This record gives sequence, structure tokens and C-alpha cells, in this order.
Amino acid sequence: MMDWKNLIATVAPWIGTALGGPLGGMAIGAIGDALGLSEKTEATIKGALSGATPEQMLALKQADQAFALKMQELGFENEQKIAELAASDRDSARKREAAVQDWTPRILAYLLIGAFISVIVGVLAGWGKADSVLAGTLIGYLSAKAEQVVAYYFGSSSGSDKKTEIMAKAAAASVK
Repeated sequence: MMDWKNLIATVAPWIGTALGGPLGGMAIGAIGDALGLSEKTEATIKGALSGATPEQMLALKQADQAFALKMQELGFENEQKIAELAASDRDSARKREAAVQDWTPRILAYLLIGAFISVIVGVLAGWGKADSVLAGTLIGYLSAKAEQVVAYYFGSSSGSDKKTEIMAKAAAASVK
């Protein structure tokens, strides 16, 4: 199956664009409402999308239209403006870190990656068990945070997708 975020971006482009930035909470709420979920988390949305009905997909499309109107009322003319806000948010965080030279993000990154590796090694080596739902949830949470650390320091797939798209356009333009 297609990655759930790519599915959202295809069916509901405004909401999909907002997922990756500071408006992500609003986007998650809109998706959860459209799918009729009481618990609006990435995990429940992913599960709901794996068995979504045509009616739910239509509701998601309608939610995107309502989300677009709300965003336009807030001053975002198009999805690109939301993407620019997300990029600006990341850029300002990186500029802050470069200016302040704070060790806290780096220490937290090392701790998160170290904890993730330790948990995975422990479970795979049989030193620990992850047989309860809570343990699985905690490991999933730790995995997601480790993914964020890696994306912060090495770039995200979103940035990689944009880079690939720009390179393809440049190559096509040079052929003409």
C-alpha cells in the first residue's frame, strides 16, 4: 500500500502539505474528523486509511476543501505558502541552533538514537520482550523520534523528493 502521507497528499493536497509543518496538528485533526475517528493520532489515521471506504475518501476530499478555505482565510493563497511556512520553520530552528551553539539538541539526539538502538538490540537479542501493546507503542514512539533526529541532521524524504523534482525539471529544461 502507498505510504499514508502520500495517500493524503494525493487525495487532500492542502491537508497533505500541512502535515509536514507547524500546521500538522490542524491537518491531523481534519483527517481524523473526516474519517470519523475519536482518537486523532498518526497511528489511528494510518490504520483507518488501510481500510478506508469510498465514502471516507470522499469525506477526506471534502475536508480538504474546507481546510483550503480555512487556510485561505488565514492568508495562505495556495498549498505552496503552507510548504514555505514549514520550510521557514525548519530554517529558523537550524539558524537558532547555529547562532546559539546549544548542546541540548545534540545531546538529546544522541540519547534518542542510543536508546532506540539499545531497545532494538535488546529485543532482537532476546534480552527484553515487547509483547504488550504499551511496549509496542513505546517502541513505535521511540522509533518515530529517532526518525525525526535523523531527518533533522541528514534531511528528510520530503526534502529529498523536492530535490529530485527540481533536478528532473532542470534536466528537462536543459534538453529543450
